[in-house]
Amino acid sequence: MNANQPHETDRRRDRLIETTAELLSFDTQNPPGETRAAMEWLRERVSRLDVRTEWVASDPEKPNLVVTLPGDAGRTLLYAGHLDTVPFDRKAWSADPLGEVRDGRLYGRGATDMKGTVAVMLETLERFATAAEQPPVTLQFAFVSDEETGGEAGIGAVLEADAIDADAAVVGETTCVGDNYSIAVADKGWIWLTLEASGRAAHGSRPMNGENAIDYLYSVVDSCRESICSLDLEYGEAVERIIEESREYYGSCPCGAGTHVGELFESPTVNLGRLDGGNTVNSVPQTATAELDVRVTPGASTEGVLEHIRSCIDARENVSIREVSWTEGTYVDPSAPIVEAVTDAAEGVLPERPLGRCATGGSDAKKLRAAGVPAVECAVGSDTAHSVDEYVTLDALELTAAWYERIPSLFAGRTSG
Repeated sequence: MNANQPHETDRRRDRLIETTAELLSFDTQNPPGETRAAMEWLRERVSRLDVRTEWVASDPEKPNLVVTLPGDAGRTLLYAGHLDTVPFDRKAWSADPLGEVRDGRLYGRGATDMKGTVAVMLETLERFATAAEQPPVTLQFAFVSDEETGGEAGIGAVLEADAIDADAAVVGETTCVGDNYSIAVADKGWIWLTLEASGRAAHGSRPMNGENAIDYLYSVVDSCRESICSLDLEYGEAVERIIEESREYYGSCPCGAGTHVGELFESPTVNLGRLDGGNTVNSVPQTATAELDVRVTPGASTEGVLEHIRSCIDARENVSIREVSWTEGTYVDPSAPIVEAVTDAAEGVLPERPLGRCATGGSDAKKLRAAGVPAVECAVGSDTAHSVDEYVTLDALELTAAWYERIPSLFAGRTSG
């Protein structure tokens, strides 16, 4: 067996390269999100295996595929990955955005977010499906077509169709970059607001005769932002454990917050994403709008923060909330079986124990947790998601594959009895 191990390792490496390159060759930019061809290729690939499949499509151009491989225990572990990508500008790339292998790297849009991980999931599925024995737990794989634009046609449609029945989930977003190793066990709540202000128009040469809606709106936004960012959030012991490891991760990670890491969790964060108003440079603007992105630590009340914002805005004349959408943050307790299994599975694969942190953005894990499925994000990749010349290294694919193959048995052990 040991003599054959290097040969098998080389074969797995070749399969991962081939599968990732094949997935990258499909243009699945979202929007428009036409992923049908890629998903049909994937369905043909898994049709060679003794598995159950379900095709879920609320949008014909954005179908989803759920694959089930029965296992020994009465528990089900889900691996979830998306095939859609953000758009790209081909002219800006030095590599082919539809796939190029160079210097130990696979370049292409979606390489690290997350077609490389989908290739790993296929490798995981095929290894368990062709093994002499059933997997220690039932394995499900949800390959979805819509994540980058909200996921309603993706994991949202899969959940709506009751196509998955999982006790826990692994979502293949990149969480390990360089020497920084983590799994994401939580996400923040968010509030998106559109504020509108009204003033009085006048000639730009006589601004004292008007009321500048942009000036007024910015003053209100600045004042409310200071008030929101001074709120002290309250959350329980489980979240405090997550935040402690999050501080450690973001304090040292190049993609983190450095010396400002404390500001990420103790209070809400507020970003003024858009400010618009007026028609011409020589007129006092009569109307203005602003769009705010507010993030709230999981375990704290996002709804409570929204009520604070409403009271802040309601106290101001001529400014109102025109649109608002929001959702609470979600988290998995650090002592949950899936968190412990994924963490233990990294031992001997990753150089260090991965930290259990809170993601600052969101993914399909949020929807799964909200549906009652404890979900974590984990994969080894690069920090080039959504950027020009996005890539994943071959070493990262192999590490993720070794990691994923260890999780089912450890999860079975954690949930037995």
